[in-house]
Amino acid sequence: MRAVLVAVLLCLGQEGLAQEIDTSPRPLANPRLNPAVVVAGVTAAPEAPAAAEVAAQPEGTVVSSLRPVPRPPELAERIAALKAASNAPGLDLSVEPEGEGIDLAAIPPPSRKEERKKKRETASRKGSVCGVAAIKGEEISRIKSKVQGCGVEDPVAITSVAGVRLSQTATVDCSIAKALNSWVDEVAQPAFDGRLVELQIAAHYICRSRNNVRGAKISEHGKGRAIDISAFILSNGTVLTVKENYNKLLRRIYKAGCSYFRTTLGPGSDGYHEDHFHFDTSARSGGAYCR
Repeated sequence: MRAVLVAVLLCLGQEGLAQEIDTSPRPLANPRLNPAVVVAGVTAAPEAPAAAEVAAQPEGTVVSSLRPVPRPPELAERIAALKAASNAPGLDLSVEPEGEGIDLAAIPPPSRKEERKKKRETASRKGSVCGVAAIKGEEISRIKSKVQGCGVEDPVAITSVAGVRLSQTATVDCSIAKALNSWVDEVAQPAFDGRLVELQIAAHYICRSRNNVRGAKISEHGKGRAIDISAFILSNGTVLTVKENYNKLLRRIYKAGCSYFRTTLGPGSDGYHEDHFHFDTSARSGGAYCR
């Protein structure tokens, strides 16, 4: 039997086999891997915001996305350097002189006693969650919801990150808690020369649609993967709000968030975030969206 098969193959020859292979039936191409995805007559490039979500929509669906444009590659490279040094080239975190920022030199730095206390508290495992000593809070019961898409499987109620307290206890999942902790520790606190003591939290877990638009998809807030920050409070009581004090300093730390969160939205992004920073760790496919 084996000899017969060998003889048949030799008779066919390489050319015959090549023709047979070239003309063999093949499965249809995956539309998600095509250069462009067409839905309801609208062509969306792979790099376009929410392309994966568009591809998943049934044919005939009207697609309307409030997502910002993808993060520029150049910005991604610059921000990655922040993890090595807060004064990375191209991302000057210094305060804009005269009028644009606040004179940090006029604010007394933390005393040595205060610094030692803060380091001890930050390093202590007591009261920590998400396996990170610097994230303080408590684990809470699973959050269920009658609304499809809302709820948190493993929520935590956090009160401080990286030694910086939150204005209110925030209910989130560990993905956003860890990202916020790293951003505060590596970006925000160094930018304020260690004088940042509190984050004003505008929103955390809440079951609602995106931007409270009726009929829109469930917000990442409804999944416990988002947090909104409206102000930064310094050790001398100075309050810098996103609405009134969006100066060079706040712009820089906001842009640096692209390296830590999947989505960053703020003043000028879409009209819905003029008075706060929205950070989330969406589980969607694709890269980060920053505007």
